[in-house]
Amino acid sequence: MSGEGTQRQWTFLSNHGHILVYVAAHPDARIRDVADDVGLTERAAQGILGDLSDAGYLTVTRVGRRNSYRINPELPLRHPHEADHTVGELLEVFGRSPVG
Repeated sequence: MSGEGTQRQWTFLSNHGHILVYVAAHPDARIRDVADDVGLTERAAQGILGDLSDAGYLTVTRVGRRNSYRINPELPLRHPHEADHTVGELLEVFGRSPVG
């Protein structure tokens, strides 16, 4: 039972998941746009994009002055309880197909 005005803010996806879903729909988005739309600072969004890239979930290609992101849909989700499912399956749930 929660008291009035004390509800905690939370979501079912992590910030990494939010960014992955966003980038699937907007592969050419600027970091500023990713951050604004997901509700993070640019620094946090840049760090998460770096994490996803370092782990192989995203491939970043420089196009002029911007980045373009391509998702690797074949990689498994990272938590042991979901590791038998892929990123592509997660994106399908949200009606997003990995652009690449």
